[in-house]
Amino acid sequence: MAQSSIIVCFALKEEAAPFRKMAAGKSGVSILIVGIGRENAEKSVRDFLAGQTRLAGTLAPPDLVLTCGFAGGLNPDLKLGDVVFELGTRNSELGTQLLAASAKPAKFFCADRIATTVAEKKKLRAETGADVVEMESAAIQAVCAVRGIPCATARVISDTADEDLPLDFNALSKPDKSLDFGKLFFAIAKSPGKIGALMQLQKKTSFAAKQLADVLAKITFP
Repeated sequence: MAQSSIIVCFALKEEAAPFRKMAAGKSGVSILIVGIGRENAEKSVRDFLAGQTRLAGTLAPPDLVLTCGFAGGLNPDLKLGDVVFELGTRNSELGTQLLAASAKPAKFFCADRIATTVAEKKKLRAETGADVVEMESAAIQAVCAVRGIPCATARVISDTADEDLPLDFNALSKPDKSLDFGKLFFAIAKSPGKIGALMQLQKKTSFAAKQLADVLAKITFP
């Protein structure tokens, strides 16, 4: 893809890790960790773009912003590791490239909390008609739209519509939505039987992050 400046946003460094390795030494691609949730994502992207302007004065805006990371499946047809996308601005070339990289078009819902149970996912599917749920992309899309910067969402299914997460991660979060490890350790101590499921989740998310990185590499590196 002939883009001279691409910003690839992830909520978490774990989501970005495989792509960061691939992007090492590549020019024109910047990785931005924005944090979890709309507020963190909006502030991070605004500050990043403002910082670029302060440092370079008349620096041109990025040619493309990608909002990436994990997503929960709401459509039961979507499988672990499937990469899905939604174009925030009309960009037929990017859409063609994503399809060629085996990504699937999907309708996204940007939620304020993690959908942790099958019942919650079914409810969101019924209420929104969305295929996937995540927590940052709408905010990033909005920031880019105001500035006229092309933006697209490309995410990977890390948990499917028919599976519960092993813990309610909403209850284990700090006010800034980052994981409170003290609460996590306490939850595990109370329910040691969850350790196996958490290890499985880690394996699934690692696999998903690698699948996403493969697709992103195909559309960002010339």
